[in-house]
Formats: sequence, C-alpha cells, structure tokens
Amino acid sequence: MTDTILIVDDERDIRLTVGGLLGDEGYLVAQASSGPEALERIDESAPEAVILDLWMQNAEQGFDVLAHIKEEYPHLPVVVISGHGNIETAVKAVKMGAFDYIEKPLSADKLLLTVARALNFRRLSAENQILKTRPGQSASMLGTSPAMRELLRTIEAVAPTPASVLITGENGVGKELAARTIHQLSQRADRPMVEVNCAAIPEELVESELFGHEKGAFTGASARKQGRFDQANNSTLFLDEIGDMSLKTQAKVLRILQEQKFERVGGVKTISVDVRIIAASNKNLEEEIERGNFRQDLYYRLNVVPLRVPPLRERREDIPLLAAEFLNSYALNNNLGAKSISSGLMDDLTRRPWPGNIRELKNTVERLAIMTPGGTIDRDPSGPAAHAVQAKGEAAGYMNQPYREAKDEFERLYLQHQLEAHDHNITQTAEAIGLDRTSLHKKLKALGVREGKP
Repeated sequence: MTDTILIVDDERDIRLTVGGLLGDEGYLVAQASSGPEALERIDESAPEAVILDLWMQNAEQGFDVLAHIKEEYPHLPVVVISGHGNIETAVKAVKMGAFDYIEKPLSADKLLLTVARALNFRRLSAENQILKTRPGQSASMLGTSPAMRELLRTIEAVAPTPASVLITGENGVGKELAARTIHQLSQRADRPMVEVNCAAIPEELVESELFGHEKGAFTGASARKQGRFDQANNSTLFLDEIGDMSLKTQAKVLRILQEQKFERVGGVKTISVDVRIIAASNKNLEEEIERGNFRQDLYYRLNVVPLRVPPLRERREDIPLLAAEFLNSYALNNNLGAKSISSGLMDDLTRRPWPGNIRELKNTVERLAIMTPGGTIDRDPSGPAAHAVQAKGEAAGYMNQPYREAKDEFERLYLQHQLEAHDHNITQTAEAIGLDRTSLHKKLKALGVREGKP
C-alpha cells in the first residue's frame, strides 16, 4: 500500500520540490503552509510521516507545531527541516520527539533515506505494540486433511483481493489464525493486522476503542486517542466475536464498510480510511438476525466470502501433526530437550472428542510436556481414563446429596478443572466451555471458585 507524507512549509517552491521528489518515489503527498493547516491535514489525510519546516514565521511556531503533533499523534514520525538552525535547535527538536533533523538546502538522497527510515520505524513500532497484546500462537495453519486443504485453497484465492471475509467456527478452532493467514497472503501484508476482540471490550468503551476519541470527549479522555480503524488504515482489521457487538456499534461499522469514513467519539471531523475487514464469530449469525441481535445488512456486507474453520473432530488425521508441532515448539522454547509422544498415546489423542478444539489440544500437549520428565511421553495421567476413575469416586458422594447441592458441587469441580486446564486464563476458559466472560465470572463468584492461581 502507498504511504502518505505530509509536507509542512510556508515556502510554496519547497513544498512543490519536495512533493515532486516524493511523488517520483511512489509516495502520496499532502501539503500544508502553516501549523494550523498542518493539524487539519493530519486529521484529513492520516499521513504516515510528516516533513516539518521548523522556521515558518519563526522557530517558536515550528516548535509549537512539533509539540502539538507529538502530543496528539505520539507514534507519527516527524522529520524536521530548517535553513536557520544550529546544533542547539537540532538537539531541542530531537528531545521534543522529532525523528530526525535535516538542514536546508536539502539533499534529495538524505531526505529520501530519512523518510524511508522514519516509515520503517513507524511500522516496527506499530507491530511491537500489537505483538505485546497478542498471545504467542503458531504462525501458520497446519493440516493435510481434506477439510484443511479446502480451507487453505479458499484462503489462497481470497487473500489477494480486498473482499470482506466472515470466518465462522467453534471456539478454539483457529479463526484468528485463519484471519492472520489471509492478511499475510494479502497485498497489505507489509503492515501489521489490527485485532479487536469485540466480546472483551466493555460496551461503554467499544466505540472509543474502534473509532478513537477526542480530548475531553468523556470523563478520563485526557488526550486524543487513535481508534483501531485509524491504526488499520491501509491494512486489515480483524473483528473477532463480532456477534457480541451491540446494534448501535454495528450501525457505525456498517457505515465505515460502505463509505470508509467515520468520526471519533466527541469529534466532528470526518476521517477517511482504507481498511479491509475480516470478521469472525462462533455464533450462528443468521439465527442472531432472526432474534434481532444482529443487523442483516451488516451480515451481507461482511459475508462477501464465507469461511468455515472445521472443528478438530472433522480433521482427526491432522491431530498427530498438530500435537508434534505443539510439543516441539513448547519443548524448544522452554529448554526441555527433545520430546516425543508414543504411538499408543497418539492414538488415544486422535480418538478424543476435543470439545475445546485446537486450543484444548495445545494445552494438553503442553501439560504433558511439563509433567513427563523423560523424552518419550507414553501416558496422560490426567486423561479420560484417569478422570473416569476419579469421577466414579466423586459421583458416589453425590448420590446422597439433594439435587441442587449435587449440581453445584459438580459445576464447581468442572469449572475448577477447566480453569486449571487453561492456566486460569478466563478468556480461554470461557471460549473453551461455550460461555461469555461475564457469565463465567458470575458463575465462579456464585460457586465460590477462585479465579486466579492458588
């Protein structure tokens, strides 16, 4: 995708010269002749970098513009240029957040090199911020089963296009991984994919999270904030669990899909973006439409290309490959030495129902790697057979209890087991057992089950 560079200089000839130089290199160019106009252009064109003349009317105005940009857009790189500067001016500009300082008359080679470095720095910073919020996961989709081959063929066909994609499937099947694979094979792969879990954001904050907000838009909004649509400009936005999005927010997302424009919360300026949408849901959205919980027009906009990720029970032949990959990765990352799973245990793993799908398989393999000191893992001490013996003993205790007490005790033990299986991660546990986070929190509190690790 093409980057936009904003040139801020009160000399028209400088703007035209630098603009022509950047245009010849394939960049899109926006121009401003003053500080106030520059801030308007940033809102309108959402540039990836700014070239700022520090001395337009005077140096103080240039420093004021630089300070305002770094306060409102801290991740936007600013290359400062000046024909009246000195060492003190350059040091002050860099301390205020300028990416670099170039003296006039400008060297074309130095300017282009500095702009390229600034853009690369911005991309790396964005990727780092996104990776900090993303749990470690496999980088590619694995599987040779007919169901997986068909899925990968569809992904390869749709990835290079700008079409919206709706991914469906049960909890834990790998919908997010499918979305990232589409992005990695797309023409937007040079920019990081931006992800939003619609079920994990409180309703009162979801609009601010998606669209951003202006300073003072609500209590606690102490500065302007970019939303996820801003961050995903010229890239891909993955809306996970979109079936949990409110109807009010759905209407605003529909408008962006139609017009590629939006306003920040508390703002009046319209911001244009180029964002590809990939959405995912474990719910049947057609049933949600009938219940009045999901907009039919949004569904048609999202469902341009439907993708269904099959559950693990429909691709059992892939289980040995997945288990071996998870085991090797975990053992390597944790210095556990070479480990393997015996053929007998692998047969057992292949036959299991895996209601939590790939996420459950991954957690099971990691637990086996931790609990088995030797190189070969040949039994699962917490597997179905062990649980059957334990459950038989526990069931005997339920027989003489009133129904409600027995039911509560079973739920308590069940939820404790699921929390332990998912390392007390509430989000993963809720997804694995088919509850939303809020319902799980309430259930744990009612039954007196501790959420955190002992």
